[in-house]
Amino acid sequence: MLVSCALLSSLGALGRYVSNLGVEPMQIVFCRIVFAFLCLAPWFLSRGVGRLGTSQIKLYFIRCISSMCAMTTWFYAVSLIPIGEVTALSFLAPLFTTIGAALVLGEIIRARRWMATLIGFIGALIIVRPGMTEMGLGNWFALASAVFMGISSLLIKHLTRGDDPTTIVFFSHLLMIPMAAVPAYFVWQWPASDVWPFLLATGPIAVAGHWTLTKAFSVTDASIVAAVDFFRLPSAVFIGWIAFGEISDMWTWVGAAIIFASAFYIVRREAMLRAS
Repeated sequence: MLVSCALLSSLGALGRYVSNLGVEPMQIVFCRIVFAFLCLAPWFLSRGVGRLGTSQIKLYFIRCISSMCAMTTWFYAVSLIPIGEVTALSFLAPLFTTIGAALVLGEIIRARRWMATLIGFIGALIIVRPGMTEMGLGNWFALASAVFMGISSLLIKHLTRGDDPTTIVFFSHLLMIPMAAVPAYFVWQWPASDVWPFLLATGPIAVAGHWTLTKAFSVTDASIVAAVDFFRLPSAVFIGWIAFGEISDMWTWVGAAIIFASAFYIVRREAMLRAS
C-alpha cells in the first residue's frame, strides 16, 4: 500500500513536470492510457481476449467518460497548483461516491454517513478557504477531478455486479483510447525526444500504482487500506518539495486530515455493514 501511495504521487510529479515542458494535459492523458494499455496487453492476451465479453457496454461508455474527465482535470490541476493540495482534495472522492450512491443507486444513507460527508466538505473549505484566498482554476480542477473520481468509483461498483475485474480493465482502456485521442488531436504538439521517456513512464507507473492498490485491498481490510492511503499526502508533499520546491501550508494538512477522517469513517462503516 505504501508503494502504491508513492507510485501515484510520482505520477502526479510526472504530470507536473511534462506540463512544465509544454505538453498539454490532454496529450498526457492520451499517452498515459495508451502506454498503460500496452503494459497490460500481455496480461490480457494470457487471459484470452476472445473470452472477454460484456452486456454492459453502455455503462462502460459512461464510466470511461467519467474516468477521462477525472484524469484530464487531475492533470490540469497538478499543472497549476501544488501536488500536495491536489492530493488533499482528491480525498473527497469517496464522499462524492456516497452522494452518488444515494442519488443514483437509491442506497439508503444513514444520518451518520451524511454527517461524515458534510464534515469532509468542511475540510475542503479549509483547504481552499474561499473568500480568504483566491479560488484559483487549479482548485476548481482538483475539485472537479474528485467529483469524477467519485462517479467513476460508483460506476465500477455497478459494473462489478456483472463483470470480473479483468473485463472491466480491458474494456475501460479499450474504449478510453479513442476517447482520449480526439481531444488530444486538437491540441497535439509533437513532444521533444527527451520528453518521451517521461510520457512513456506514465503508463507503467499508473499500472503499478493501481495494481499494488488492488493487491492491498485483496490481502487486508478496506478500512486499513483507507487508513494507509493517507500516506499519499506526505508522499505527494515530499515529492512536490524535492522536485518543484512546493510548500504546502498548514491549512492543507488540517483540511486533508478532516477530509480523510470523514472518508475513513465512511469506508469503515460500509465494511462493518457488509460484515454484519
